[in-house]
Amino acid sequence: MSSPSQFFGPLSFVGLLVLSNVFMTFAWYAHLKNLSSKPWWIAVLVSWSIALLEYMFQVPANRIGFQYFSLGQLKIAQEVITLSVFIPFAIFYMGEPFKIDYVWAGLCLLGAVYFMFRA
Repeated sequence: MSSPSQFFGPLSFVGLLVLSNVFMTFAWYAHLKNLSSKPWWIAVLVSWSIALLEYMFQVPANRIGFQYFSLGQLKIAQEVITLSVFIPFAIFYMGEPFKIDYVWAGLCLLGAVYFMFRA
């Protein structure tokens, strides 16, 4: 039987990584919509400020995750979460149309998940 920490450790890893990716997605791309008329260095300063918050979630997430997963598994989980956060961001925040390529990219990542997490 599994202990609660064996369940909540990986769950907290995923939760923190989702929060981290929300901040990082905004740091990387929101300036394209919100600061496009400002000088690039202002966008950099704003993005760095957001990225600092991102690291406050990402570092603990990876420390927790590394107790349960290999480095390769951490990276693939990161990529899956990144795409899962990016697609709604692109569609709902940036106003991009949905593309079937998102589905194909997701399927490719599922293949990567399979290969990295198989026994």
